[in-house]
Amino acid sequence: MPPSDALIQAGRAALKTKIKDTAQAIRFFEAWFRPFRVVSPQGVGFLTGYYEPCVTASPVETAEFRWPILGRPPDLVSFAAREAPAGFLNGVTGARRLSDGSLVPYDDRETIELRRANPIVWVADAAEAFLIQVQGSAQVEFPDGSRGRLAYDGRNGLPYTSIGRILIETGEIPEADMSLARLKAWARRAGLGEGQCGLRLLRQNRSFVFFRLVEAFDPALGPIAGAGVPLTPLRSIAVDRTIWSYGLPFWIGADLPWRSEALSPFRRLMIAQDTGSAIVGPARGDIFFGSGDAAGTRAGAVRHVGHFAVLLPIGEEL
Repeated sequence: MPPSDALIQAGRAALKTKIKDTAQAIRFFEAWFRPFRVVSPQGVGFLTGYYEPCVTASPVETAEFRWPILGRPPDLVSFAAREAPAGFLNGVTGARRLSDGSLVPYDDRETIELRRANPIVWVADAAEAFLIQVQGSAQVEFPDGSRGRLAYDGRNGLPYTSIGRILIETGEIPEADMSLARLKAWARRAGLGEGQCGLRLLRQNRSFVFFRLVEAFDPALGPIAGAGVPLTPLRSIAVDRTIWSYGLPFWIGADLPWRSEALSPFRRLMIAQDTGSAIVGPARGDIFFGSGDAAGTRAGAVRHVGHFAVLLPIGEEL
């Protein structure tokens, strides 16, 4: 969803306004925005968390680092769901252009992984790579101590399937205990070699994410969001881009384990700056927690209901 003219005007006004205190910030939002409660078919919204993993990696395949992170293939054509060519299945947003100019849906995860075209770095195993794809970015440290950032560079466009939901529904992991760490541990125990149960499970999510390696980056800044700006911990939120435009403010009210394992009030103004294939629906949000293991622990614990209010710029039509 592209930003409205009213949102662009509000953004330009924000750039020209010097906010010195909370009261002045409140006055700005009151002057430019109107709050609307967002109601989902379930009555309340649903929140999860994501973060930027920091992992060890290698620029070449080794005995320790044997699973590739792949760069964007040159034959991948991406488009929004609403712009899908005639004949494409609902939800497919990636294609390969054939020699006659026609488009066909792009390959699924298994086919891409077996081909292993255009590796840019190598990580420990398929579970590590899967985690990076779910989060959409990562920092990598190479054996010589140098670092890089894996930046999102497109996806094959096939619908996302929740592997965690499969493990919950099959009774492998109780819903209350589900986390990305538990998912990775289960997959590794089940085996990540070709034909083994762990890898077969991961491949039930046919969606696949490609990356580019950024060698010069500022680790103090978050990864670049879908909106083209660095993510800010606990202020940036991923939303459904078929419904909401980047830049919209959201007020989120929930009780979350965001400071520690205990639930505590989370009442914050967030800015829609990112999206994800699993983020679907008007009252569905993914909160960015930052980089590293501590952020990952907090992000992985968030699977909670919450209340959403969107601040629409005055003059924007509902």
